[in-house]
Amino acid sequence: QVQLVESGGGLVQAGGSLRLSCAGSRRIFSMYDMVWYRQAPGKQRELVASITSGGSTNYADSVKGRFTISRDNTKTTVYLQMNSLKPEDTAVYYCKSAGLWGQGTQVTVSS
Repeated sequence: QVQLVESGGGLVQAGGSLRLSCAGSRRIFSMYDMVWYRQAPGKQRELVASITSGGSTNYADSVKGRFTISRDNTKTTVYLQMNSLKPEDTAVYYCKSAGLWGQGTQVTVSS
């Protein structure tokens, strides 16, 4: 089954860090951009960060300098290192690649 599986969410205090992972089940994902989105309660889903198969990255202004997206050597797993977390980063985080979405992982940042 072709799928994306996120992990690494949780509850953290403001200023803390979390690392999210998104594992693709097939090598096909190595050819595609991998993208992290998030959706907070009552808000639209927004792009957080993306990385191409060649390693080029892009970030939302709200996370620049705090979040880092990367891929492993197989390029089928993408990571999101989140530092200096703020309460406004609270959301369900989803990864997307090759037209597929993962199931999401909850990140909650307490003040």
